[in-house]
Amino acid sequence: MADLRNYQNRAQAGAHASAEIDQGLRAYMLRIYNLMALGLVITGVMAFGLSSLATTTDQAAAVAQLPNGILLTSVGAAVYGSPLKWLVMFAPLIAFFFLAFRVNKMSVSAAQTSFWVYAALTGLSLSSIFIMYTTASIVQTFFITAASFGALSLYGYTTKRDLSAMGSFMVIGLFGILIAMVVNIFLQSSALSFAVSVIGVLVFAGLTAWDTQKLKEMYYEGDGHEVAGRKAVMGALTLYLDFINMFLFLLRLMGNRN
Repeated sequence: MADLRNYQNRAQAGAHASAEIDQGLRAYMLRIYNLMALGLVITGVMAFGLSSLATTTDQAAAVAQLPNGILLTSVGAAVYGSPLKWLVMFAPLIAFFFLAFRVNKMSVSAAQTSFWVYAALTGLSLSSIFIMYTTASIVQTFFITAASFGALSLYGYTTKRDLSAMGSFMVIGLFGILIAMVVNIFLQSSALSFAVSVIGVLVFAGLTAWDTQKLKEMYYEGDGHEVAGRKAVMGALTLYLDFINMFLFLLRLMGNRN
């Protein structure tokens, strides 16, 4: 009888511990998604804000005109037509490496602030999509990306299947995409561009599921506040990059150009 009571007590303790882990894991993943979502909001606001300042419909206020007929203000001419464009283009890359290599030495608040700065700089560099594509197609592609990302991330969170092999394959595919994009700078092949866009969507779809599973497995209920906070920031950065890249490749496939 005593053995039965001990077994029941151990079972109850195990169930209680499991419930605490599940609750902590949900809170950890929710924190990652909230950080990522806020980063996307910052990126969208900055992209739309800069494109609004850079373009005009008033001929008198324009200082330059693009081949597609869009009129640029002095801000647009400086951002898109002067050496400043290189700063706008490469600033997010600098911010990314700064965050990736310094995050373990930062406080949680500093890491979050660095992520917000990176998201804002990315928004500035992506502002040109509002010049290249119609606003309606950008919005449509965003919602398609959001729905796809949500489904893929949910799959990565709930599946019992180990996605490591698929993830490794997707990483190889990512390097292949980068090489093909560099080659196509010289070839200017529309067929290669289309193929890269299709493969890019598939690669970042797979990475979304795999990264979500990895983030779930990285959770440890014994992490302190600082460690858990930095993990959440880097998790948000990882999923943010998956979302942004899937969105850009889908936009290349589906977007209506101005």
